[in-house]
Amino acid sequence: MSDLTERWEKLTGDYLDWLAKVRNLSPHTVRAYACDLESFGRWCELAGVNPLESNARRLKGYLVYLVKAGYADKTINRHLSALRKVYEWLERHGEVPSAAFSGVPGRKQKRGLPRTMNDDEVNQLISVCDDSTSDGLRDAAFIETLYATGARISEVAALVLDDVDTTEGQVCLFGKGSKERIVPLYDRAILSIARYVSRARPELVAKKKAGPPAKALFVSTRGNDMSADALRARFERHVREAGLDVALSPHAVRHTYATELLGGGADLKTVQELLGHESMATTQIYTHLSVDRLKDATRLAHPRA
Repeated sequence: MSDLTERWEKLTGDYLDWLAKVRNLSPHTVRAYACDLESFGRWCELAGVNPLESNARRLKGYLVYLVKAGYADKTINRHLSALRKVYEWLERHGEVPSAAFSGVPGRKQKRGLPRTMNDDEVNQLISVCDDSTSDGLRDAAFIETLYATGARISEVAALVLDDVDTTEGQVCLFGKGSKERIVPLYDRAILSIARYVSRARPELVAKKKAGPPAKALFVSTRGNDMSADALRARFERHVREAGLDVALSPHAVRHTYATELLGGGADLKTVQELLGHESMATTQIYTHLSVDRLKDATRLAHPRA
């Protein structure tokens, strides 16, 4: 390993620590940044490029490499975004003369509409959870929580018992940057969570053989806190059991939640707050879905359609 590579790894390591400890980004997000920066560091070493001295013109070679390697435009833009941010940080700390990637344009890409589900599909998904078992009650409560709140899978994994108030019918979620928001629960979700907490969770917690008791709301069959990946795996399993599109993910439930709210008359600002979006522009994509649904309804119901 060259001295330049060691220096790059040291500085990017400091940057990743800053993201985790100061920006409070999730471990999943920090890992994604780490992978992108490591990839760039390897390219610099192979191409003989000093990442701490090169200008934007030379660094465009990395984007050319990603294009030739067959990376999707979305993935290339993600790499570029990570590099822009790390170079801005390096510039502030006097490690590079300029934020070299700030002037490098991204790849143009078509913005596709997010995949959503309908209420029947969500009911079908929940119906395959065996409510005669502890893990079945847990999984039903987990899916109801997703559908009732539009939460990210990482936010659901981070929930602890005290975050859910079944008496008031609400849940406290911690989004990106540990920003807190209160989201109401519908009655069916409240009932499902209450059944899980009173009947199933104590059984699951009791199965842990060593170490401190689980803190998370959702607990594995071995009595451990369930990670986002573990919850995602349970979701995907039930998608297959329900005979639904295997491409469906927990994030599709989040998209469904937003679309249902807008279709039911909720204003865009309210939906933005409930989803925990920093920018209104992120929320606005759901207006296209709502309009498409209205068009479909009109075609089916209007006598001249």
